[in-house]
Amino acid sequence: MKKLTAVIIEDEKPARDLVAGYLSDHDYIELIGQYDNGFSGLKVINELLPDVVFLDVQMPKLTGFEMLELMDHQPEIIFTTAYDQYAIKAFEQNAVDYLLKPFSKERFREALQKLSDRMPESGGRNEQLDRIRRHISENDEILHRVVIKKSGKIHVVSTDKIEYLEAQDDYVMIYTKEERFLKQQTMKFFERHLDPEVFIRVHRSYIVNVHSIDLIEPYEKTNFILSLKSGGKVPVSRSGMQVLKDNLDF
Repeated sequence: MKKLTAVIIEDEKPARDLVAGYLSDHDYIELIGQYDNGFSGLKVINELLPDVVFLDVQMPKLTGFEMLELMDHQPEIIFTTAYDQYAIKAFEQNAVDYLLKPFSKERFREALQKLSDRMPESGGRNEQLDRIRRHISENDEILHRVVIKKSGKIHVVSTDKIEYLEAQDDYVMIYTKEERFLKQQTMKFFERHLDPEVFIRVHRSYIVNVHSIDLIEPYEKTNFILSLKSGGKVPVSRSGMQVLKDNLDF
């Protein structure tokens, strides 16, 4: 077996030390970096192209799931987590393995054996990572923030800062009061994952934050225009107007 390269991304030092210590017993894996946050980890993944990443799920600045959205390189993933519900929902069918903290040296060895069994013999797209991404996008978890890469920088946008979203081909433009961000995602995804009591799809191309609405005005015969507090304008279809009425009770 060719020598593999590995990166650890974990915000707790004892957990990083544990993984690094266990890895030292396996000379076919070279540890090329340890990072305590997703921002630094993401940068090195895209630069050094490791074969495998030991990835914590719950990190304060950028979660493991959010990192998956932003990776250009697609390594094999072994998740480390203290939260069993994450393992059951997202990892069991898709990840190389998931290690529930605290895990033993024997359990770690099992994860490495799974890695060896499924490592691709040649380069190519990592379908496992694609499956994890799809699994995450298809759950019903409500988003409280959105991660976006813009001009080489990572932005973490709280959903309460979002005024509205606009469909643009295979992308969605996300508007805040200060800025706008283009994200490769679908309107269906955001309609499913944004809080339905706050975000309403008022048009096939627009989702609006109801707290941003200042005025609803008629436009042509059957359509309306939303005037937003920031001065923006959002069209409303006839069906979108009915959804607004049902949700806002007017």
